[in-house]
Amino acid sequence: MTAFLLAVHVVAAILAVGPVTVAASMFPAAARRVRPGESCEPPAGVGASAASGVGAVRLLHRVCRVYAAVGVAVPVFGLATASSLGVLTDAWLITSMVLTAVAAAILALRILPGQEAVLARLEEDEAPVERADTARLALLTGAFNLLWVTVTILMIIRPGSTTGA
Repeated sequence: MTAFLLAVHVVAAILAVGPVTVAASMFPAAARRVRPGESCEPPAGVGASAASGVGAVRLLHRVCRVYAAVGVAVPVFGLATASSLGVLTDAWLITSMVLTAVAAAILALRILPGQEAVLARLEEDEAPVERADTARLALLTGAFNLLWVTVTILMIIRPGSTTGA
């Protein structure tokens, strides 16, 4: 059962956290490229993959929002795996759980609302978004990504563990 839980935890982390880190990283630059009044639909005869402007920014935000919700499975299966392994009180795991909670808070309380505000401004056809707004989102996204990298490293190395590297 432990192997199954670990496999689901790792797959969930790859499939849920990966898209959020990429889409959130792409969002600030995509928002800066949008020009006032730019259509959110691709030109006639062009496939949906060529969407640009507000449509692309909206898509990136949707990816972040949906995969953030799916990402709840990562700590759920992680805790189940840790319980099965009997490592719930190990320092590396507690540190990973705290860093995961901080990353989740940054995403839910700062990145997603910041993206929503930028997207709302773009959809109102106002002036281009303020560079400070997208720079703040880029900084928060970088912190979010670094937290996940740190958690991943802790999960692999497991410092202090008798089975660690």
